[in-house]
Amino acid sequence: MEREIIRTSDGSTTIHIKDWDECYHSKHGAIQEAKHVFIKNGLALFPDQKVTILEIGFGTGLNAFITFLEAQKLGQTIDYTGAEAYPISDDELKSMNYPKELKALDNKEIFDKMHAVNWEEKNDLSEKFSLTKRKQFFEDINDVEKFDLIYFDAFGYRVQPELWSADVFNRMFKALKKDSVLVTYAARGVIKRNMIEAGFTVEKLAGPPGKREMFRARK
Repeated sequence: MEREIIRTSDGSTTIHIKDWDECYHSKHGAIQEAKHVFIKNGLALFPDQKVTILEIGFGTGLNAFITFLEAQKLGQTIDYTGAEAYPISDDELKSMNYPKELKALDNKEIFDKMHAVNWEEKNDLSEKFSLTKRKQFFEDINDVEKFDLIYFDAFGYRVQPELWSADVFNRMFKALKKDSVLVTYAARGVIKRNMIEAGFTVEKLAGPPGKREMFRARK
């Protein structure tokens, strides 16, 4: 499928898949969306703790990089796992401007390492941040009570409804520890029903810029 790099409303870049008219991040602001959905309504619930995170859709590495930066402010130690079936290309990576837009050029080396390190291996990027990247279809995730927090950042239900099925959310439920959280930008009724069927308690929260609502699901 044909892909292009676009600049979103907050100045940060993302990848647009023309055939689907679908982006990796919100056109209304890739950084703003990541901070609102995954940091404010997810990571910030676990201050001063060791947090194990599973990201569904590692993609451009934006969510992982922002988590690295924000965890330092929140006093956290992060064990981060990113699942991605189709890694982005080197050329696409070079077009991502997140260190500059986040005013984090001092940490650009960390962002680059996130993409350069080997897949299927645990990599210590700092004393308090480790990253494991898995080339894995989301339907194949079989972790059991391993994670405190899931960033569910799959492509939208409109283009890939199979990624938002009750079966996938059942896998997410099993992968989470007790009293843990899944956050996602999505807010469709069918998604809520599938989350509830899997066992989650679902909250509807205010969404990021350009989106009225989002879900947070608790185990």
